[in-house]
Amino acid sequence: MWKSVVLPNAPLTMHRHEHPRVIIALNGGTMKIVESTGASEEHRWETGKAYWLPANAPNTTHADMNAGDKPIEVMVVELLHEK
Repeated sequence: MWKSVVLPNAPLTMHRHEHPRVIIALNGGTMKIVESTGASEEHRWETGKAYWLPANAPNTTHADMNAGDKPIEVMVVELLHEK
C-alpha cells in the first residue's frame, strides 16, 4: 500500500503493475493513462471513492498523467497473491 500525489503536467515515469489494485481517491481528478504503445485512456476518480484496476497485461508499461489543474492524491492498495 502506498500514497501517490500526481501533480498537473508532471507525468509519472513508465511502469507496470504485476498485481491488481484498488485506487482510493483522497483528492480526485482525471488521470490519463498513456501506454507504451501510444494508446491512452482517461479515468475520472471522484474524491472519497475507490476503484478497481486489474494487473497490467504482460510486457506492457504505462505512465500516469494528471489531466487536470489540481494535484490528484490517491492511496494504492496492491493485492498480492501467494502461491
